[in-house]
Amino acid sequence: MRCPKCGSEETHVVDSRMHETTNAIKRRRKCLDCGYRFTTYERCEDPIEVIKSNGLRQPFDRNKLLVGLTRATVKRSISLESLNSLIDDIERELRAGTFASIHSREIGDMVLKRLERLDKVAYVRFASVYRDFQDIDEFLQELDKLR
Repeated sequence: MRCPKCGSEETHVVDSRMHETTNAIKRRRKCLDCGYRFTTYERCEDPIEVIKSNGLRQPFDRNKLLVGLTRATVKRSISLESLNSLIDDIERELRAGTFASIHSREIGDMVLKRLERLDKVAYVRFASVYRDFQDIDEFLQELDKLR
C-alpha cells in the first residue's frame, strides 16, 4: 500500500479489525518513511456486472454511486457515513442475490427506496436525474407520490 502523502511503498499495519456493518476489513497504517497514518478498507472482490440502459455492461462501482448520492445530498444534513451505509446495504443485497448481473434501473430503484426513508429532498434530487425529468409536471407527480 502506497502512502497517500509521500507515495512510499514502505507502510506498516498498526491495527486491523472487521468493519461493523460490512464484510470489509479496516486497517490503520503508518508510513515508515514519513510517519503519516492513514486508514484503508479491504473488501471482497466478487464482481457484479451492471447492465446500463444502452446495453453496455460494466462492473458495479460503489464510488460512482457515492458521487451520485453526494450530489443529491448537497447542503443536506446527511453524513458520508450514512451514504456509505446506504451503499453497503445495497451492495449486501446485490451479493445476497443469485444473479451475477443487474440492470442499472434496478440499482436506481434500490437507491430511491432507501433515500425515501433517509431524506425526501435528496430522494427528489436523485429521482430527477435518475428518471430524467424533462419538465415541472414530472417533479410535481413525484412530489405528489411522496405526500
